[in-house]
Amino acid sequence: MPAAIQIEPVTTPAQLDRFISVADRINVGDPNYVPPLRMERRDALSSAKNPFFAHADVQLWIAVREGRDVGRISAQIDHLAPVNPDGPDGHFGLISAEDDPDIFAALLRTAEDWLKARGCRRLLGPFNLSINEEVGLLIDGFETPPMLMMGHDPAYTAARMEAEGYVKVKDVYAYASSFDEDLPASVVRRVRRGPPQGLVLRPLDMKRYEAEVDALTGILNDAWADNWGFTPVTDAETRQLATAMKPVIDPRLTWFAEIDGEVAGFIVALPNVNEAIGDLNGRLLPFGWAKLLWRLKVSRVKSVRIPLMGVKRRYAGTLRGAIAPFHLIDNIRTQARLLGYQRCEMSWILEDNAPMRGILEALGAHVYKTYRIYQRTLT
Repeated sequence: MPAAIQIEPVTTPAQLDRFISVADRINVGDPNYVPPLRMERRDALSSAKNPFFAHADVQLWIAVREGRDVGRISAQIDHLAPVNPDGPDGHFGLISAEDDPDIFAALLRTAEDWLKARGCRRLLGPFNLSINEEVGLLIDGFETPPMLMMGHDPAYTAARMEAEGYVKVKDVYAYASSFDEDLPASVVRRVRRGPPQGLVLRPLDMKRYEAEVDALTGILNDAWADNWGFTPVTDAETRQLATAMKPVIDPRLTWFAEIDGEVAGFIVALPNVNEAIGDLNGRLLPFGWAKLLWRLKVSRVKSVRIPLMGVKRRYAGTLRGAIAPFHLIDNIRTQARLLGYQRCEMSWILEDNAPMRGILEALGAHVYKTYRIYQRTLT
């Protein structure tokens, strides 16, 4: 008989370090896995440093067998998440485990019991930790490394979860595009005519960084309000992310669209830091900082990720609002080419977000990774 599995709640800094290490060990044989920076993971899972904890209840667990850490999971209740008329939803995330059905069963039952005890009627995930951060379990696209702030999971994980009664609620996509390929002729004709009167494109103004971040947050919460699972991003969360990303933000890769003088849309492209940290094993000391800075500032990575783009809803149905995304993306492509970038990921995109998928596919982008969000009714 296999040894019993103990589930250990994470309550100390030492346990948190073990929790972070689980995924690195589980994925050690996968050449496409990128160990996240441990410092970043500690901050992301710290109630003192991650503003998500201000509106959420979170618990982490480690699965242990014969003194060895063999899995992990989180459970969280986001008090800003949409209200389910059938009863409160709970979330799970950060799931990683050896390929053993008993480990998955023990982890998932633990998260389910914790959420049921707090009145939740349904479990959704994985969200790591928020729906506005890493979402979904990778089910297609294992053959390439994940980009910045995107997940990567062993191929067996989906089958293990489905065996425990988890079913698909939504797929989200990552689109890929090459800057070496020209845009389709119809798009080129459209953007080369220039923006219509009253639509102005401008880059991020680093001298007004905080005000620009505030404007971005307002557009984001307005533009995404009708999306499935929409949970507003708080000012504190946006500022925390903006502060963390400031060292790698290039104002030439962040653009705003103004309509009649009002900031109405934006796009953000970030250098794919994962390309620079893959061989650092999650550690910046003693020489990781030097390597990272060299690769980002001198050697340069070759890919970028567009994690955020939006146009205010009241403009989305207008000519200028509809054309703005094409001009925003064209500006990013032009600048990225000049800076030596070759590839771009645009993610994540809900499978039923027809307007955005239509824009991306009109630009020649294609789906190259699929992430699945699961649900399970708690009884």
